[in-house]
Amino acid sequence: MNHPRNSDILSPSKSKINKGAGHHAGVPSATQRLQQELLKLMNSRNSTISAFPEGENLLKWIATIEGPKDTPYDGFKYRLSFTFPDKYPYNPPLVKFITPCYHPNVDCHGNNCLDILKEEWSALYEVRTILISIQSLLAEPNILSPLNNEAAKLWHDAPAFLKVLREKYEKEARPMFDHI
Repeated sequence: MNHPRNSDILSPSKSKINKGAGHHAGVPSATQRLQQELLKLMNSRNSTISAFPEGENLLKWIATIEGPKDTPYDGFKYRLSFTFPDKYPYNPPLVKFITPCYHPNVDCHGNNCLDILKEEWSALYEVRTILISIQSLLAEPNILSPLNNEAAKLWHDAPAFLKVLREKYEKEARPMFDHI
């Protein structure tokens, strides 16, 4: 995957990045906020998460998370897409799994039901905290609010869940990472 140069993303003088990102006096625009978040992520010591803009559009990102240790997802990687609204951070981004993910709270289209991306959203959240929250959701699903009923039913039968998860990951997800 080709990542844009840091100077291309972080330079406020890049007209392609800042075009149409108007802001009120004293209130940073979505792109300014995302430039700050990108810098924080790049300097983060957390090697289990990463995220970068997709090309030169700072409102569309691709992220990668590793499955949390000591969970059924340990050793797995997942790619996600972030689409940020113009009113970010006051409105949440749309976050979807690109890599197929067999999980009680992820549907077959990559949608998830993480509450902080919906009714519990706060402008204090940022890409880093969203990614960490998604890792937590992988480890501790909300079985009472499933998007994947089959996975939710199997969750309490650990050996059966793990068998299906591994089969699906090997068939659907791993090939996506083998070509990178």
